[in-house]
Amino acid sequence: MTVVLALLAAVIALLALIYFFLRLDAAKLARVLPSAGPIVLGAVGAILLLTGRAAIGGGILTLAIGWYTSQGRKRAAARTPGRRSTVRTAALEMELDHDSGGLDGFVLAGHQEGKTLAELGEQDLVKLYSELFSDHDSRQLLETYLDGRFPLWREHAKPDDGNRQGVPPSSGAMTKEEAYKILGLETGAATADIRKAHRRLMQRLHPDLGGSSFLASRINEAKDILLSDHD
Repeated sequence: MTVVLALLAAVIALLALIYFFLRLDAAKLARVLPSAGPIVLGAVGAILLLTGRAAIGGGILTLAIGWYTSQGRKRAAARTPGRRSTVRTAALEMELDHDSGGLDGFVLAGHQEGKTLAELGEQDLVKLYSELFSDHDSRQLLETYLDGRFPLWREHAKPDDGNRQGVPPSSGAMTKEEAYKILGLETGAATADIRKAHRRLMQRLHPDLGGSSFLASRINEAKDILLSDHD
């Protein structure tokens, strides 16, 4: 009876894990999916152990633990501690932390000039969004931040909300200095480093994975500008 109950508990746990993965959005699923293989394999090994197939179950569990440990080493090697990307428009400067994926920024123009986005509430940010009506790039960048911090902000925003005193639109084409900052690289980075930084950021911010189309376009533009010197 004990074995039956243990087996039932293992099956329920496996079904709960599957349900958890099905509820994740595309971006989160892409981040946790690599860990799904060893976890599922470990669950199968545990079920075999509980049903009396100790040799097979133990071998599968050992394989699952080794697989998971190997993935942990690869993730640790791929991390870039402290690396940040900076995207600047006429009214905003936004930073992306490569490790956590968190966004933070500063207001460069408008009534909230000099403040960080983190210290502004939803209402203030929506008013700032309205104020930036003539600055397309800044509005897109602020949309990205609002979507991450206040997913329902569009439902609370009013078309005519806020003071519609516009700020100047963003200036000119991206410079090489900006491109290096967007990719989080030092000036003069090698081609391999440029491609690696671009690939890493796109894996986190690609629109198909729930990321930002605006940031993805800026990242692509930064890569193209920097690689033009290496062709």
